[in-house]
Amino acid sequence: MPFEQLSPEEVQAYHKDGYVVIRNFCSQEEIDRLYGTALEDSAMSKNALDLNDQSGKKTRLSLWFTPGNDVFGYLTRSERMVVSVAQVLDSEAPVCHFHSKLMQKEPKVGGAWEWHQDYGYWYKNQFMFPEQMTSVMIALTPANKANGCLQVIKGSHKLGRVNHGFAGEQVGADMIMVNNCLKTMDLVYCELNAGDALIFHPNLLHRSEANLSDHPRWSIISCYCSQSNIAYNETSTAWKVPVEVVPNDAILNRKAESLSNADFLKKENDPALKETGWEKEVEVKA
Repeated sequence: MPFEQLSPEEVQAYHKDGYVVIRNFCSQEEIDRLYGTALEDSAMSKNALDLNDQSGKKTRLSLWFTPGNDVFGYLTRSERMVVSVAQVLDSEAPVCHFHSKLMQKEPKVGGAWEWHQDYGYWYKNQFMFPEQMTSVMIALTPANKANGCLQVIKGSHKLGRVNHGFAGEQVGADMIMVNNCLKTMDLVYCELNAGDALIFHPNLLHRSEANLSDHPRWSIISCYCSQSNIAYNETSTAWKVPVEVVPNDAILNRKAESLSNADFLKKENDPALKETGWEKEVEVKA
């Protein structure tokens, strides 16, 4: 039976642990189309940004704000996504889309991401309420220990926001607090099959290691907020526009546009990002 919404037990797990894994969120046929588009649509590679980890390895990401009529927009706007997000947000207001990103961690060269919280970045955008934000990661390829799957500290979202500073070209969490958390709470490797989803709280501490395997780790992460959650220092506008929901079968049954018209993040074209450091302005993890 196709996935439609979270069970009460899954919602409870999200609030208790800071995350929940949903198996078979997307079908294999949907993943084939999504991954194929990621590989073939030149807009993705043209607008990809590289970020170094502390060892100099690179991870590529392509980030855009407004979900469109492309296959990724259909995923982001799908009823199952929006309903699931609404179930975990602490708000009755409509669900809005902040941004989505394609994470491209290639074999042997894909870099690590340091320990951080999403709200460690989004706090700088002055979103007021972290409980009214969440992220949904969809695995486009298998994610495991060998190729640098996401690691989380179970329950760490209950700490609230911790201090963040630079770690190489990335912004990472205060490692004294992180090490104390690792002494206190469980470290979990979130191994996913292609099509599985990981929904996680913006204050959940997480990281990923470099991909030293022979296999890629690609995923799409869509970040959402409630319309009632005002951002006082955010120049994009999608975050305050309710998502226009499409049926769950849109990925397979609707004609899809190219991503060439998407409003991608462009480092060189945004004076504010060049001045302050673009990695401070958006969450670029995993």
